[in-house]
Amino acid sequence: MDLAFTPEQLKFRDEVRAWVSENLPKSLSTKVHQAQRLTRDDMQTWAKILGKKGWLGYAWPTEFGGPGWDAVQRHLFEEECALAGAPRVVPFGPVMVAPVIMAFGSAEQQQRFLPGIASGEVWWSQGYSEPGSGSDLASLKTRAERHGDHYIVNGQKTWTTLGQYGEWIFCLVRTDTECKPQKGISFLLIDMKSPGVTVRPIRLLDGECEVNEVFFDNVKVPAENLVGEENQGWTYAKFLLAHERTNIADVNRAKRELERLKRIAKQEGVWEDHRFRDDIAKLEVDIVALEMMVLRVLSAETSGKKAMDIAGLLKIKGSEIQQRYTELMMLAGGPSSLPFIFEAMDAGWQGDQAHGLAGFPGGALHCAPLAANYFNMRKTTIYGGSNEVQRNIVAQIALG
Repeated sequence: MDLAFTPEQLKFRDEVRAWVSENLPKSLSTKVHQAQRLTRDDMQTWAKILGKKGWLGYAWPTEFGGPGWDAVQRHLFEEECALAGAPRVVPFGPVMVAPVIMAFGSAEQQQRFLPGIASGEVWWSQGYSEPGSGSDLASLKTRAERHGDHYIVNGQKTWTTLGQYGEWIFCLVRTDTECKPQKGISFLLIDMKSPGVTVRPIRLLDGECEVNEVFFDNVKVPAENLVGEENQGWTYAKFLLAHERTNIADVNRAKRELERLKRIAKQEGVWEDHRFRDDIAKLEVDIVALEMMVLRVLSAETSGKKAMDIAGLLKIKGSEIQQRYTELMMLAGGPSSLPFIFEAMDAGWQGDQAHGLAGFPGGALHCAPLAANYFNMRKTTIYGGSNEVQRNIVAQIALG
């Protein structure tokens, strides 16, 4: 197994790096490098830039309008975008629902939905988790009853990330209550502008509304929006979750945030603390190990061998690494990690002019959101299938 990149792959990386450098707005990369909040317009701006180039669906085959890149090219593209400070591609459309539509949707659904996803024009949301149905997703209760040429949907979804911006939502719904839970689930595409759909943002401690509750009250959904076969949604959900768990690992963002952690440690005067630097070194070793794991999978794919089924393992290690680097950043920032004043940050007030502020001796812009990020990342070991469940799955794969 050769984990070194070929000359052709290195040339491809240089081409991507040059294009991203030329087309990524400086205002966006500055926000990303300083972990400032991104607005809907920020995320959509980058999505549309990628869409115009044909790269928003960077993992798509050419037959569906994608670039047809292999696994290594996709990895290099993700790495260059992350290191340059590009906003992360909101995954619900291009990374999650699009592959399901490609694999299981009808030709009409593919023609109807994929162009809007590829261009970045249509914002998709994910309707999986419910109150009481998170890790045990098969216990979901949102009901869809067939009435001729349409379904009537009633129920509730929760923790819907960025659902306040959603225009369409892909949902797991129960269409049969008389069989085993996994056998009675279907996969529906729902227009969020439909009568009876209500989105209620959940305000978090940092003031943001990253997640939402979505309610369905007698929502009429055309039967043509059913993906695949009725009661086969669990199969499609597992297919989608493999993409989500690999995406959660996000080794390239971890590499970027590792460098940010080092900058903060130096600026806040803790870089010379050998114990603290040991913690950074251990984190860096684990990030390198995670990257090697990803490259092993890519190597198997490009050589035609069967890649290891380790989406769960990537999710476990990637999510734990995210929690560790946000914790170390907050420890490095100390009291400067606490302030998170949107108006001040947007105006640049918490930059150099904030140094020496009473009670916040660091006071720099790079420290402002650290506590909020730390608390937010507590979710990563839970969503996408909790790490406890993923460990059981990995053990079953490894031990049989």
